[in-house]
Amino acid sequence: KQFGMMASMSRQGNGWDHAPMERFSGSLKNELVHHQRFVTPEQARQDITEDIETFYNRIRKQARLGYLSPTAFNQQYYAKQMAA
Repeated sequence: KQFGMMASMSRQGNGWDHAPMERFSGSLKNELVHHQRFVTPEQARQDITEDIETFYNRIRKQARLGYLSPTAFNQQYYAKQMAA
């Protein structure tokens, strides 16, 4: 209230809409940010972007995707669509 901010929720009393992003942010911090010392904001931006694009999206296996990477999950999904 002091800063004029309002909580963002999908429905009244439901704060679960931010859970996936919070989970992602926590993983990113634990796997990259807390293990690096960035000299400039630009270096941080570049390293984080590279980590997301090369590791998180292409390699890192995720439980919610059946322990596949997002790229492997998409490939499997589209292969099934083409076969149907």
